[in-house]
Amino acid sequence: MAQRLRPRRGLSPVGGERSDGDGRSAGSHELLAAAAERIGAPPGGTPVRPRVGVDLGTASCVLVVLDSADRTDRPVWVESAGSGALHDGVVVDFARAVATVRELRERACDALGTELTRAATAHPPCIPVADARACTYVCEAAGFDEVTLVDEVTAAQRTLEISEGAVVDVGGGSTGVGVFRDGRLERLDDRPGGGHHLDLVLAGALGVDVAEAERFKRERPADALPILVPGLHRIAESIRAMTHGTDADLPLHLAGGALMIPRAGDVLAQYLQRTVVTHPHALLITPLGIARSAP
Repeated sequence: MAQRLRPRRGLSPVGGERSDGDGRSAGSHELLAAAAERIGAPPGGTPVRPRVGVDLGTASCVLVVLDSADRTDRPVWVESAGSGALHDGVVVDFARAVATVRELRERACDALGTELTRAATAHPPCIPVADARACTYVCEAAGFDEVTLVDEVTAAQRTLEISEGAVVDVGGGSTGVGVFRDGRLERLDDRPGGGHHLDLVLAGALGVDVAEAERFKRERPADALPILVPGLHRIAESIRAMTHGTDADLPLHLAGGALMIPRAGDVLAQYLQRTVVTHPHALLITPLGIARSAP
């Protein structure tokens, strides 16, 4: 269920409701729930019309396979692997990125009993064309013959189907924002700062390395949140700058795994004094949208 978080005044409670602003969130959430069930599960059958999405994240790479038979997008395979081959959306270790994607592709082909030759991948908005194309080259070198390229915010929108609102994709290295009106993209921007930077804040405060900080954030989110508030405020300031001039009542829809920390949405809503909508399985929003962008 989506949680619509409104800025709190005093001690008034923050309520949640099932909505995305245009009544279409239920279908998106069913898709997200179906994809979440495929993680670590046996394949959901051999796809008749496979659509493959490759999300080259900063911390991990996610491969999603949908079966688009009967004009539906049914998740049949979802798997991820640690990468570290990208930094702020830019491929910094080409060989490692290719090896990661190739391994994920081969495992999916074996499990599903079919060849996967076409895919879509994504890049952060507004990065140089050469850096964006590097994501395509990674997938081609990993065995995909035809690769479609899309930006991450547009991909997230293809999952959430937001008609009126701002899609905020907080990844490991950067935060992208797309403002949508009547279902059309009106503004697109991206700023440095994401989950990796939150880990740096936590590592400095605890006196541990970044990997240990990430584990602490996942295993003890309630203890991590107070330490991360300044980092969340920094991300909020980036969101404010990227949505400057938009209506204050336009909701902000959070995607990406970096802010899957309980009450992080409340911190943003209170700081920005805007409605923030969180969605279930937010880590899968962009990978699913990438797959839905595939040929």
